[in-house]
Amino acid sequence: MNVGSNGSGPTRRNPAVVVVGAGVSGLCMAVRLRQAGVEDVTILEKASDLGGTWRENTYPGLVCDIPSRIYSYSFEPNPDWSRPYSPGPEIHGYLERVARKHGVLPLIRFGKEVEEGRWEDGRWTVRTTDGETTRADFLISACGFLHRWHTPDIPGLETFEGPAFHSADWDHEASLSGRRVGVVGTGSSGVQIVGELANRARKLTHFQRTPQWILPTLDRNYSRLTRLLMRRFPALNRLSYRLWLFMFETTYGAAFVEPGLRRKIVQGICRLHLRTVRDPELRRKLTPDYEPLCKRIVVSTRFYPAVERPNVEVVTEGIERVEPAGVVTEDGRHHELDVLVLATGFDAHAYVRPMDLVGEDGHTLEETWSGEPWAYRTVALPGFPNFFMLMGPHSPVANASIFFVAETQVEYVLKWIRLWQQGRVSSTVPRLEPTERFHRQMDEAMPRTAWVSGCDSWYMGADGKPAVFPWTASAHREMLSELRMDEFDVRPGPAVAAGGPGVAGEAVPAVSGEQDPAPERRVPSPLA
Repeated sequence: MNVGSNGSGPTRRNPAVVVVGAGVSGLCMAVRLRQAGVEDVTILEKASDLGGTWRENTYPGLVCDIPSRIYSYSFEPNPDWSRPYSPGPEIHGYLERVARKHGVLPLIRFGKEVEEGRWEDGRWTVRTTDGETTRADFLISACGFLHRWHTPDIPGLETFEGPAFHSADWDHEASLSGRRVGVVGTGSSGVQIVGELANRARKLTHFQRTPQWILPTLDRNYSRLTRLLMRRFPALNRLSYRLWLFMFETTYGAAFVEPGLRRKIVQGICRLHLRTVRDPELRRKLTPDYEPLCKRIVVSTRFYPAVERPNVEVVTEGIERVEPAGVVTEDGRHHELDVLVLATGFDAHAYVRPMDLVGEDGHTLEETWSGEPWAYRTVALPGFPNFFMLMGPHSPVANASIFFVAETQVEYVLKWIRLWQQGRVSSTVPRLEPTERFHRQMDEAMPRTAWVSGCDSWYMGADGKPAVFPWTASAHREMLSELRMDEFDVRPGPAVAAGGPGVAGEAVPAVSGEQDPAPERRVPSPLA
């Protein structure tokens, strides 16, 4: 029997579902729940607006590093992108339109940061920081993986007299034109900010700790005719989406996880792009000591021309301290600044934290994730029934569009919710042994990836391993295409108690030929 089907049963219950976060994955979950006939849906959002990453980041020059055509939901391809790589405000506007069109906005409770979720009496009790509680049959984390920004511990930072702020908390009141601006950080944010501000600042100092490989793009504006055709002929827009998705996943996306020609081509393009920097000394400063693709590739055609401008300086000496009027580097040099921008990234390993979770038998998320965050097949966690994560640990966020990853995980969660609706399941929780087996398989596959070729990136976890999915996005879709009932402890619902069809014991193929001993213990392990 295919437990992933949409079959109807004699009983149809109405679950209460709480979704934490109104970003890309949270909105997707809400839309699909409404389409599945689930009426009791609550989205708890800590901020005053939706959008997640695309709400947080508003810095000058903000663009996506994934092609626009596939940076949208498959059920809502956007015909109105202005460029092949979307500007941030366009993405935020797209998400807002989708939420309005599908009636999701009334489901969002803004300014509600979740403090704790507790499994008790067969349901979740969710408490926000203001003390409000909500009861739910399913708790779904859609917190994302780039929502807690990282501020470096630089001595004297608080003494700086001018505007000083993180790139994800941009001070739009700060005057930048004609000023001396310092930018700390060389990830995507730092590179995009430098590319935008180089022609506005009187002096732009880019403090670089580690140089990045940069992939050029053909990012010119779409013509009015192209946008008109995409709007007039929706089938053409859908075809464009599918073609872009196929090309991206089979070329660039596969290059990260499969050695061979595709990886060499992408690496070669990065190296050729670096050679466009004419000054040999500057090129030396900008040359990484690791292979392209080891870190997340930065996508830009503006950065190299920007740092070659006479008013821009790339500083490679480490920062010793910040003073009221500027920054002192380890060579003793004082760099006078009027504005200091910290493009220093995010804690990509926070996931649901700082939210506290208490699962069955009193197990807490803190003790379960005492080391590096981990999960069952990127979506669930032993010891926490009816709890699912979107963009959870080891999701393929490094080589795929997060929109498509979100849809894959949302469809998986919906399969469980449909079983609950049919009265066949009351609660489900993944077993420890299949979870550990999944992580062993990832460890075995990781040496083939580009992420272990000799660099320190934000992909790396506390255990020294890349916390990413070591296969293609299509492998992730296949992995989550069916429910593997033998890898879960499933408590039957009322339909089973009444003599209806159950799910326990159904034969469902596992990810490998190894047989799960299906022990009774549910105590989470740190996957040491």
